Amino acid sequence: MRLAVAIIAAVLAFGAAPADAAPRPLTVASYNIHAGAGQDGVFDLARTAAAIRDLHADVVGLQEVDVHWDARSDYRDEAAELARALKMHVFFAPIYDLDPPAPGAPRRQYGVAVLSRFPIVAARNLEITRLSTLTPDATPAPAPGFAEVTVAADGGPVRVYTTHLDYRADPSVRQAQVADMLAVLGRLPGPEILTGDFNAEPAAPELAPLWTDLADANPRAGTYPAAEPVTRIDFVTASPHFGIRAARAMATTASDHRPVVAELDRMRPL
Repeated sequence: MRLAVAIIAAVLAFGAAPADAAPRPLTVASYNIHAGAGQDGVFDLARTAAAIRDLHADVVGLQEVDVHWDARSDYRDEAAELARALKMHVFFAPIYDLDPPAPGAPRRQYGVAVLSRFPIVAARNLEITRLSTLTPDATPAPAPGFAEVTVAADGGPVRVYTTHLDYRADPSVRQAQVADMLAVLGRLPGPEILTGDFNAEPAAPELAPLWTDLADANPRAGTYPAAEPVTRIDFVTASPHFGIRAARAMATTASDHRPVVAELDRMRPL
């Protein structure tokens, strides 16, 4: 019996990674899914799921996610359906949360989401400045839809954020949104990743404050429009806790955006 126990212990020790071994790279993606409609304008959530599956990502930040929103997505819960199809955990953070179209029906919601193959141990829907597209004569004001998710990743917990910044030519709302996000990022120790559709290119002045604290996983390719990209407005960015091993924009027309996927190496504690 003692010999058998000793052999089992030796086998387990031989197969175990050293206690100080670096965790495997973390693969992170950002994808504006256009509410499940492709570049062709056809709603096809199975096609969206296939495009996400092809990224082989551990964590994916999603933008333009419908949850019982309206007829364009068949009033379906896209966050839950994608999570089931991909066998991933999910957190959905609505930007808009409206009354149902009929008594007893689910609420109509639109926002961002995070998919994770790791367990989600904490999640919050945070506010940043927004200029509503639903309210006439709206003025910029705090509103939800900035998702914060803590995932139990290999090597320890990681906070992952996803965001969808204002699309208008005037950069003032995006500038306020960047300031709001930076007030959240870095407030606690530990590794952080920010993904999203920033609706601005990397050199845009309103994005400049981000690059003091975050590294841009540059895929060296455009992301919008998906068929023939001429601009890069979709991002995976990371705190100095990570090194960027590789990044790419995946060629797919399952949305009007191409997804960005990055491989990140966990660095030694800062």
